[in-house]
Amino acid sequence: MPRTVQTLGTVLDAEIAALPKDMQAAFLRLVEPIEAVGPEQVGHPHVKHLRGKLWEMRFSGRDGIARAIYVTTVGQRTILVHAFVKKSQTTPKAALDLAERRAKKIEP
Repeated sequence: MPRTVQTLGTVLDAEIAALPKDMQAAFLRLVEPIEAVGPEQVGHPHVKHLRGKLWEMRFSGRDGIARAIYVTTVGQRTILVHAFVKKSQTTPKAALDLAERRAKKIEP
Protein backbone atom coordinates (compact mmCIF):
# COMPACT_ATOMS: atom_id res chain seq x y z
CA MET A 1 0.00 0.00 0.00
CA PRO A 2 1.54 3.38 -0.97
CA ARG A 3 2.05 6.11 1.60
CA THR A 4 -0.25 9.12 1.34
CA VAL A 5 -0.52 12.52 2.96
CA GLN A 6 -4.17 13.52 3.31
CA THR A 7 -6.00 16.50 4.76
CA LEU A 8 -8.83 16.23 7.22
CA GLY A 9 -11.10 17.87 4.64
CA THR A 10 -12.23 21.27 3.43
CA VAL A 11 -11.36 23.08 6.69
CA LEU A 12 -7.74 22.02 6.44
CA ASP A 13 -7.65 22.59 2.69
CA ALA A 14 -8.69 26.19 3.43
CA GLU A 15 -5.97 26.56 6.09
CA ILE A 16 -3.33 25.45 3.59
CA ALA A 17 -4.78 27.71 0.88
CA ALA A 18 -4.58 30.65 3.33
CA LEU A 19 -0.81 30.21 3.73
CA PRO A 20 1.41 32.52 1.64
CA LYS A 21 2.23 31.00 -1.77
CA ASP A 22 5.91 30.36 -0.94
CA MET A 23 4.90 28.50 2.23
CA GLN A 24 2.41 26.43 0.23
CA ALA A 25 5.26 25.52 -2.15
CA ALA A 26 7.55 24.60 0.77
CA PHE A 27 4.73 22.47 2.23
CA LEU A 28 4.30 20.59 -1.06
CA ARG A 29 8.07 20.02 -1.32
CA LEU A 30 7.96 18.45 2.16
CA VAL A 31 4.99 16.21 1.33
CA GLU A 32 6.95 14.47 -1.46
CA PRO A 33 9.62 12.81 0.74
CA ILE A 34 7.04 12.00 3.42
CA GLU A 35 4.99 10.09 0.84
CA ALA A 36 8.15 8.48 -0.56
CA VAL A 37 9.76 7.22 2.64
CA GLY A 38 7.44 8.14 5.53
CA PRO A 39 7.65 10.90 8.13
CA GLU A 40 9.82 8.87 10.50
CA GLN A 41 12.53 8.63 7.82
CA VAL A 42 12.37 12.35 6.93
CA GLY A 43 13.02 13.25 10.56
CA HIS A 44 14.34 16.39 12.24
CA PRO A 45 14.39 19.31 11.42
CA HIS A 46 11.49 18.81 8.99
CA VAL A 47 9.38 16.55 11.20
CA LYS A 48 9.08 16.76 14.98
CA HIS A 49 7.00 15.02 17.66
CA LEU A 50 4.78 17.40 19.64
CA ARG A 51 2.75 15.40 22.15
CA GLY A 52 0.71 12.22 22.19
CA LYS A 53 -0.19 11.27 18.62
CA LEU A 54 0.57 14.75 17.26
CA TRP A 55 3.57 15.48 15.06
CA GLU A 56 4.42 18.56 13.01
CA MET A 57 5.76 19.22 9.55
CA ARG A 58 8.07 22.24 9.71
CA PHE A 59 8.51 24.57 6.74
CA SER A 60 9.09 28.24 6.06
CA GLY A 61 8.81 31.03 3.53
CA ARG A 62 9.80 34.66 3.12
CA ASP A 63 7.16 35.75 5.63
CA GLY A 64 8.22 33.41 8.42
CA ILE A 65 7.67 29.85 9.50
CA ALA A 66 4.64 27.62 9.27
CA ARG A 67 3.54 24.30 10.66
CA ALA A 68 1.19 21.53 9.61
CA ILE A 69 0.21 19.28 12.50
CA TYR A 70 -0.53 15.69 11.59
CA VAL A 71 -1.38 12.27 12.95
CA THR A 72 0.01 9.09 11.43
CA THR A 73 -2.81 6.57 11.51
CA VAL A 74 -3.36 2.94 10.66
CA GLY A 75 -1.67 1.86 7.49
CA GLN A 76 0.37 4.32 5.47
CA ARG A 77 -1.82 7.40 5.89
CA THR A 78 -0.45 10.66 7.29
CA ILE A 79 -3.45 12.86 8.03
CA LEU A 80 -3.04 16.60 8.45
CA VAL A 81 -5.29 18.10 11.11
CA HIS A 82 -4.14 21.75 11.35
CA ALA A 83 -1.95 24.18 9.38
CA PHE A 84 -0.93 27.69 10.41
CA VAL A 85 1.75 30.37 10.27
CA LYS A 86 3.74 30.20 13.48
CA LYS A 87 4.24 33.55 15.23
CA SER A 88 5.98 32.51 18.46
CA GLN A 89 8.91 30.33 19.51
CA THR A 90 6.68 27.52 20.75
CA THR A 91 3.63 25.99 19.12
CA PRO A 92 0.60 27.71 20.70
CA LYS A 93 -1.42 25.59 23.13
CA ALA A 94 -4.61 26.59 21.30
CA ALA A 95 -3.20 25.14 18.06
CA LEU A 96 -2.29 21.88 19.81
CA ASP A 97 -5.70 21.65 21.47
CA LEU A 98 -7.47 22.27 18.15
CA ALA A 99 -5.32 19.62 16.44
CA GLU A 100 -6.12 17.10 19.19
CA ARG A 101 -9.87 17.76 18.90
CA ARG A 102 -9.70 17.26 15.14
CA ALA A 103 -7.52 14.15 15.48
CA LYS A 104 -10.17 12.49 17.65
CA LYS A 105 -12.54 12.57 14.66
CA ILE A 106 -10.25 10.43 12.49
CA GLU A 107 -11.35 6.88 11.91
CA PRO A 108 -8.58 4.25 11.81
